Amino acid sequence: MRHRKDHRKLSRTASHRRSLLRNLVTALFQYERIETTVAKAKEARRLAERLITFGKRGDLSARRRVARFVMKPAVTKKLFDTIAPWYTTRNGGYTRILKIGRRLGDAGETAYLELIKSTEQKEQERAARLAAAEAREAALKGDKPTRKSKKEAAAAAEEKPKRGRRKDQEGGATPAPTRKRSRTGVKTG
Repeated sequence: MRHRKDHRKLSRTASHRRSLLRNLVTALFQYERIETTVAKAKEARRLAERLITFGKRGDLSARRRVARFVMKPAVTKKLFDTIAPWYTTRNGGYTRILKIGRRLGDAGETAYLELIKSTEQKEQERAARLAAAEAREAALKGDKPTRKSKKEAAAAAEEKPKRGRRKDQEGGATPAPTRKRSRTGVKTG
């Protein structure tokens, strides 16, 4: 019987498991989508949804409770300022697990754990991506490097000093090489 066994141990000690889940949840709020194993995703989802509920509450004690668990203060701020307002009308179900197959090395079942977004948010992100891509293309077309003529390239090569030579020794003789030392540091010969 499995009475009162409510979470996965993930083959880790309690402290290791807690730090792993804290890192996963922090990364989820930071990047809004993470790739991990299915078991870890199911455990991290429980905690992430609780923290989003605290974020919806928005009072000081909720902020302190979240700050104790989330690793980075900037991510805590993002949770309260941007992520929690997405779900004001939604009661639970803030995350989604998408299974993506088995990992190559050990055949562990992997999945994406991501925050659910509304269709308006998806359209806004898509428009921002398209605008950024167009700006990048315009920048590439406008700033094409022009090829230098042979005369300009030869003049530029003459101005640069040759590698390996010192400026004061350009015309003079090079000094004689010093004797090599062996590995032990004792002079030979």
